[in-house]
Parts: sequence; C-alpha cells; structure tokens
Amino acid sequence: MQSPYPSTALDAARRAIAEQLREIRRDAGLSGREIAARAGWQPSKVSRLQSATTPPSDDDIRAWCTACGAEDRISDLLAANRTADSMYLEWRRVQRTGLRRLQESRIPLYEQTRQFRVYSSTVVPGFLQTYEYAAALLANIARVHGTPDDAADAASARVERSHIIREGNHRFGILVEESVLRHVVGDAATMAGQLGYLLSVMALPSVSVGIVPAGRPREMWTLETFTVFDEGRVHVELLTAAITVTGPGEVAQYAHAFEEMAALAVYGARARSLISAAIDSLD
Repeated sequence: MQSPYPSTALDAARRAIAEQLREIRRDAGLSGREIAARAGWQPSKVSRLQSATTPPSDDDIRAWCTACGAEDRISDLLAANRTADSMYLEWRRVQRTGLRRLQESRIPLYEQTRQFRVYSSTVVPGFLQTYEYAAALLANIARVHGTPDDAADAASARVERSHIIREGNHRFGILVEESVLRHVVGDAATMAGQLGYLLSVMALPSVSVGIVPAGRPREMWTLETFTVFDEGRVHVELLTAAITVTGPGEVAQYAHAFEEMAALAVYGARARSLISAAIDSLD
C-alpha cells in the first residue's frame, strides 16, 4: 500500500508509533476488537491506527494505553506523536486563526538561514511577491482552505519579512517553472506588477533567479514546491499541508533535485525575455 505521507522520515515516525501501539496491545493480551470495545471505538479504527493509515490523536493514545493498562507508556508516546506532528503541519489547523500569524512564525528561521534554495512549480515564491500579488493569493488560499480571511494583514507580514532579500548575509537561489509566469493571480494589473517586480529583483546581488522553460524535453519532472534552508531543513508545500524534512538523506535528495532543476533553467537575458513575454501576453 502506498504511504499516505509524502516524506519517508515522517512515514517511518508514524509507523514506529503504530508498532508501539501494536506491541502494547499484544503485551496486554488483547485483541483489536477488545481494544475497540474498551475504548468505545469501531474495530476498523484499531486497524487504521495499527497500520499507520490514520495517525493517532493524543486522546487516541491515552485511550489505547488505558485500555491496555499501560498508562506508563502514555507520556513517551505523546512526545513521539508530537514530534511526528511537527513534521506534518495541516494548513487548515495552522491557519485556523488566520494567515498573518503563519507568516510571522517563520521569521526566526528566515533570519537565521544563510542560503535559501527555492523551487516553485505553482506561484511566485513568497520572498519575491508584491503586496498586491500576495493579498490576492492569500485570499484565494483562505477561501479554498475555509480559514479566516485576513489576507491584507497576512500580505503585509509576508512583504515585511521579505526584507531579508535586501538585508543581512543571505543568498537566494530561486527557480520557477515558466508556467508560474503565465498563471494570473488577482488580475492582469496585479500580475503585470508582480512580473515587473520579479525583473527588478533579478538585479540584486544576493538573488539568482532561474526560469525553467516550458515545452522542452527534460529528464527531471515537475516537482512539488520546496525550499531548502542551508543544509539541514526542507519545507515542502502540498495542497493540504506543509512537510518539514530534516533527515540528512532526504535533505540531500532535495538539494540534488534543486541542482537538476537549476541545470534546466535559463538565467539573465534569457530569463528576462521569458518574463517580458509573459507580461506582453496579459490582456
């Protein structure tokens, strides 16, 4: 069965918790149906928890251990479960109080990072967004996710944190699929302003922008949007969640994927011509 989690490190963490739950049940001499009866669950829930198909909540862990008379295992399992949760942040959960706090929460990580490697197959990366583009995009995100719409404040926070592209000892390698240039966020005027700003930031000494051209043979397929922070951390953006990858092997894989994409991209005058063409295509 295919893993429901995109990160193998997260998958391993979830499966380790599921295996501990299974061992606790076996040590107690209970069947899955007996666990379900004691916890007041359907038997299918026990199967899902034991197979790591469904990640357990804190209450699930407490109920499982209590049913097995293994209350002494609760604290360790809760700690392991929260560590796994920190690797998988569901957008709906972290955005439930709005989008501004999420923008501000990342400032410490951004300020301490020296080298950013960003690949985007979806939108202009946040570091390079104008206020108007960010506000339109964040309003769409709030609508799709069904979360409070504080797009104006969140856009202000996003633009404010982007000061790091001009200040401090930071370097940015930005790779964008050409399709991102053609996807209109907001209206034509918003998109023209965003693409014009993208042209201007290409002149900054700390920023390298590459465009991966469309319509050409390529050996590296389009990937999910991701950011590599120095050499120790990757954020991967999915529709429903953000994945944090910290395992050295996986971080290295994303760094290698970035290099593969960088080899496909065009830079300088060729990149500017693609951006200018996208501007000219706007109605």
